[in-house]
Amino acid sequence: MKFVVAALMATASLLSPLGAFAESADVEATITSVDTQGLSLSLDDGKSYQAPEEFNFDGLKAGVKVLVFYTEVDGKRVINDLEIVQ
Repeated sequence: MKFVVAALMATASLLSPLGAFAESADVEATITSVDTQGLSLSLDDGKSYQAPEEFNFDGLKAGVKVLVFYTEVDGKRVINDLEIVQ
């Protein structure tokens, strides 16, 4: 049993660098469009960001500067958090 646990721990330590690819990134940009039906934001960096279903779009409109924290999932930028920059 100790061998199985040791093997699992060794495997986990080898695969842990892969977790770095799933880490969150951030971008500060201005909103160019908001799609509440499609749950997405487009920013002036030319990228589109997908929002989760429970995302609150209050106060977000074209021209608002935001700081978006996102993770890339299957080639899509998924919003983890968003702050309005004053």
